[in-house]
Amino acid sequence: MKILLRLLALLCVCLLLAGGGLAWFVYDFLHTPPEPAGREVLFDVVPGASFGKIAQGLEQKGLVTSAEKFGWLARYRKMDGRLQAGRFALRTDWRPDQVLDWLVNGQPVLFRVTVPEGLTWWQTGRLLEAAGFVRFEDFRAVVLDKEFLRKYGIPFASAEGFLMPDTYLLRKDDAPDLDSARSVAGRLVDTFWRKAGTCWPGGKKPAPAELKRLVILASVVEKETAIDSERPRVAGVYANRLARNMLLQADPTVIYGLGAGFDGNLRRKHLDDPANPYNTYQRPGLPPGPICSFGTAALKAAIAPEAHDFLYFVARTDGGEHIFSTNLNDHNRAVRQYLRNRRKPRQAE
Repeated sequence: MKILLRLLALLCVCLLLAGGGLAWFVYDFLHTPPEPAGREVLFDVVPGASFGKIAQGLEQKGLVTSAEKFGWLARYRKMDGRLQAGRFALRTDWRPDQVLDWLVNGQPVLFRVTVPEGLTWWQTGRLLEAAGFVRFEDFRAVVLDKEFLRKYGIPFASAEGFLMPDTYLLRKDDAPDLDSARSVAGRLVDTFWRKAGTCWPGGKKPAPAELKRLVILASVVEKETAIDSERPRVAGVYANRLARNMLLQADPTVIYGLGAGFDGNLRRKHLDDPANPYNTYQRPGLPPGPICSFGTAALKAAIAPEAHDFLYFVARTDGGEHIFSTNLNDHNRAVRQYLRNRRKPRQAE
């Protein structure tokens, strides 16, 4: 009997020691960060990745001391199926519960990028690729994709004109793919519809034919002047020319039709080429589609052009204000003045 009691006592001691050891084992993992002096580490949770693979990645990056123990913690808290996809800024001096909470509830890292007014879709794609958000070929596929265009209510063969200029905070994937491009392009188009909604008369979206006309005209106005105060006047010139069945004769439309390979030198042969569908020197009416992304100032000008009698305009100097004329003689005189201004030597600064 004494031997049995001693054995039971010994067993109890062993269980207590084992329990205490396990408790310390758990306590140590939960309360000891991988590094006392922490550093920030960007960590990507890839969409569709298994929890086990994510945990192994955290261990390899030095963000948890054990992928296996981290898995135990996540399963105990029923969070192993709730991790967000995205890029997260984590720290090596965080406890494992802090890491887990941030992957479930935290805000993925966002990066700032500015899309200027007046870019074509391919210029926007190159800008976004250079910033690491998309691959250009993926972006091209998305902006030309019929399903994407139908989903976002774009009535053209591409998303040109609907990639709204703005400053964006976007997620950046470690390996951008087609889904990345679709997400970014969708964000730009969503912004277009949101901002355009503040411009429509009465807040009501125009009928499809009117929408197409306004978007095309706004894109041409955007390329013709960078001065907001001039945009309604420029829109008025084109409204007057269209009303008189005059050719628009807008250089930016011709340039757009030449595509991404345009070398910056617009030649007479380009203006005389009737095969270019965007050549408004040869083809009447508006071009078949928008020629760039534009801001709300250009859209408002297209919606409400200034009422006047002007039919022509030319810049005083490159990139400067314009001279507007009601007749060809005055316009030719303004063109000659523009050419003289271009020939003047620049004063030393």
